[in-house]
Amino acid sequence: MEYTIENEYLKVTVTTWGAQVKSVLRKCDGVEHIWQADKSVWGYHAPILFPHTGKVVDGIIEAKGGRYESGQHGFARLMEHQLVAITEDSIVMELRASEETLAKFPYEFALISTITLENDTVHHSLTVENWDEEELPFGIGYHPAFTVPFDDTHEATDYELRFNETESPLCIGCLPKGLVHGNCYYLGNNIKSIPVDEHLFDNDSHCMVNLKSTKLGLYEKGTGRGVVCDIENFPYTLIWSKPGVPKFICIEPWQSLPSPENGSSDWNEKPAAAILAPGESWTTTLSTSFVR
Repeated sequence: MEYTIENEYLKVTVTTWGAQVKSVLRKCDGVEHIWQADKSVWGYHAPILFPHTGKVVDGIIEAKGGRYESGQHGFARLMEHQLVAITEDSIVMELRASEETLAKFPYEFALISTITLENDTVHHSLTVENWDEEELPFGIGYHPAFTVPFDDTHEATDYELRFNETESPLCIGCLPKGLVHGNCYYLGNNIKSIPVDEHLFDNDSHCMVNLKSTKLGLYEKGTGRGVVCDIENFPYTLIWSKPGVPKFICIEPWQSLPSPENGSSDWNEKPAAAILAPGESWTTTLSTSFVR
């Protein structure tokens, strides 16, 4: 199912499949900013990553005496979420523990998505509630894809990623297995922008750490049009697209990392975004502005 909310600036469609923001239409110029999930390129819009970001060792979670297969980014993006509430400019969806989730992840939980419009900004909050009798460790993150170019008069190379502070972005290496191995590299030195070109993602994503910037935006050069993510409260921010000339750019604020390459599949040994005691809850919010 799909549901639409809107205000003076934006018209936003959210799908229950993965609780993804499927469409953000800017009313003043009709630009669709969310990648429309062409399966021949990449078949998602803006997946949410839970109960882990990236990969786990051997694709296995060992918890509560059991072994559970777990693919990249967990299962929340691959399941139907239930509509809880909707108003003209807000929507709430929920994924609750069930027989289906317990076969993948042996914890009782609720994952609540709250999407709210405020002028030209979309706030997407994720709340995790621990309904289990044991502590709940988890990882979580966002993976929105923004279409480039914004219209048919521009090309992908007319765009750049801009920080709001001068940065020397230090990136955590995860190749070739998608697991953290301790090698790091710099994406640039004393820069405020990263040009978009056909080689930016030759070696997959870039996972930036310790950024000073509170904002990272995808901007159209010379026009001021942009998509700006508030990354202030996230320890990691990734950028990613398919190799070659990008058709979309992902800006991915994460609260956790993939497992260490030399780590364990024991879930309690994996670095977590948070560890909730029974009855506790935890919330993170990605705010994205569609500026003119």
